Amino acid sequence: MPVRIEYKSSVYHDLRGLDRAVAEQILDEQESILSKDPIHGEPLSPERKGLPRCPAGEYRFIYTQVKDTVVVLRVCLRPLRDR
Repeated sequence: MPVRIEYKSSVYHDLRGLDRAVAEQILDEQESILSKDPIHGEPLSPERKGLPRCPAGEYRFIYTQVKDTVVVLRVCLRPLRDR
């Protein structure tokens, strides 16, 4: 069954400051990864196991899954140690 992907309004705010090509690349990678395997990401931290993170170039996106819907919560620059 296909997974539906939704974006919280904060994602649009995060992407607004980026170059359009970079923002489109991030969105394409998100949709590609999450539509195939929504459990793909690693936990954001041990305390936040319900919030997986997934890399998209120099950025990462943080999301959660509710039944058959993946909700992308944030897009942010990855820390230097993770690049």
